[in-house]
Order: sequence, then C-alpha cells, then structure tokens
Amino acid sequence: MSDELIYYGKYSLDKPVLIAGWTGMGNVALQAVDYLRVRTGAKLAAEIDISNLINPDSVNVESGLVNMPVLSRNLFYISEENGLILFESESQISGKAGTVLLERILDLACDFGVETIFTGAAFPLPLSHNEPSAVYLVANDKDLRESLTDKYSLKLMNGGQISGLNGLLLGYALKRNIKAACLLATLPIYAVNFPNPKASMEVLKTFQKILGFSVDMGDLERAVKEMEIQMEIIEKKMKNYVQSGDELVHEENIVDNDEEEKTDLDDTFIDGVRINGIPSSAILRIEKLFKNAAKDRQVALKLKEELDRWNLFKFYEDRFLDLFKEKH
Repeated sequence: MSDELIYYGKYSLDKPVLIAGWTGMGNVALQAVDYLRVRTGAKLAAEIDISNLINPDSVNVESGLVNMPVLSRNLFYISEENGLILFESESQISGKAGTVLLERILDLACDFGVETIFTGAAFPLPLSHNEPSAVYLVANDKDLRESLTDKYSLKLMNGGQISGLNGLLLGYALKRNIKAACLLATLPIYAVNFPNPKASMEVLKTFQKILGFSVDMGDLERAVKEMEIQMEIIEKKMKNYVQSGDELVHEENIVDNDEEEKTDLDDTFIDGVRINGIPSSAILRIEKLFKNAAKDRQVALKLKEELDRWNLFKFYEDRFLDLFKEKH
C-alpha cells in the first residue's frame, strides 16, 4: 500500500462502481457526486494525502495578515447498499501531484475490484438556460460506449478535448484496463463560471438509469429553480447589451471591446470541438447575426466577416450555406 492512500475501516463490496468528481465548469461533476454522497448516506472510507507533493502558488490575506492556504482533501465515500464508491476533490491538480492522485484512485479501484468508473463534466454550447440540458458520452472502451449509447440514447461527443482530471482519469484507467466513461451535460456557454445544478441533475439522473439506484432529487430540483431565476436575469442583461435601439451600431461597439474579452473564456466548445480564446459575447453576436440573416440576406455579409474574424467559418459553414437555399 502506498503512503498516500489511507483507508478508514473495512468494507465488503462486490464489483462496485466508482464515480469521481472534481470542480470544473459549472461545477457539474462535483455537485452531482456530492449530492449523491449526501442522499445515499455514503460513509468516509479512504483518503489520498498528496500534500507533500503540492507547492501552494499563493497565500491568503485577512486583515493584513498572511495565512497559508488550506489544501483541499481527496476523499472516498462508500455506499454499500448501492454498491458505489464516490470520490470527491475540490481542486484540479496538475503535474506530478495530479499524476500520483490519479494513480492512487486507480489503486483503490483495483483493491475493491472496480470494473467501471464514471466521471462527469460540462459541455458548454451557445444555448439559452431555458433549453434542456442534454447528456453526451465519451468512453475509453468501445463495448462500454456502444452499450451505453444503445440502452440510454446518449449522444456521443465526436471530437474535442475534456480538460482536467474529470477527463484524464479515463485515460489513466485505460492503461489499467478499467472501463471508464464521462457524462457531459450541456450548459450555456456564457455561464461556465456559475454553478449549474440543472446540468448536474441531468448527469445524476443518467447515473441512476445506468446503475439502477434512485435518490430523492427534491433539493436539487429546488436549486435548479433558484438558479434559473438568476440565469434569466443574466440573459436579459446580455440581450439588453447586444440589442439596442440601433443594433448595428451597438454591435460595432461590442467588436471594439472584444480584444479585452479574449481572456474571458479560455475554452469554447462548438459541436463538441474545443476552440480556444473565443469570448462568449462573440458567440452570442454570431447567433444574433444568424437570426437576422435568415430574414435579410444582406446581413449575411456581416455574418461572414464575423465568422472569418474568429476563424469559425468551418464550424458554421453548413449552417451559413443553408441561408441561401431556396425555401419551398
């Protein structure tokens, strides 16, 4: 047994399933796993201590005094009744420490005879909060991918990347011949920095279907309703910003600000493909231009210029050409 992996008590499980969650866009995975932990009454079972491998990159300041930051813990919980091992961590750890963390997770999985691992993640798309959150799938095993898509009608993420440990765990599990899959729930691209309980709930619902257990979703449903109110306020403010009395003039003003906004959003996903450095305002403007171009083809020229400006034409080419098809 490694020094980093610490067990608390003994548990008897027959080929349990491991579900792991870290922080990330929308906090989708961690929120789903943590809710599941609370609702199943899962017990603390083990911990991975990699504090000796982590070098803090900042200190906390309060009232002019400095304190060292408290490192987040990496904890395992077990629900014997449901045959689940739940792993939670509040930090995305990179470098050697991140590698050791992933290896220790898989050490525990092997100790308990885990045959399948699940994680979750966000799939940001240019959509409104009013639209339902759809769940996409990626897997490290073809048979697992086929069985999940056939039985549960999950969409496949056909290209791109999953950043962070929620995705990397699948790759490391592959090296140990452990089947693993990640469920990605869609959310509005402008809201990646806000908790998204709707996306978390859809991931959790899918876990329930796949694994055959059920938990009370009441608290999560209430969190969704509360967050939807906030999202509606955000969308209205964004629409007011994009739509003014003179739309074209106001859109030009937004263009002037885009150079400052390029760092607002590091990763944009279009049809499952990761695009770096595209601000959410640019995606919203493109969607607005598509809407206007459908009514007035003269707007298509401005739309083409905007797509070329962000080097996005290849992602929207079919949709752009559809604007010029004759309607019957």
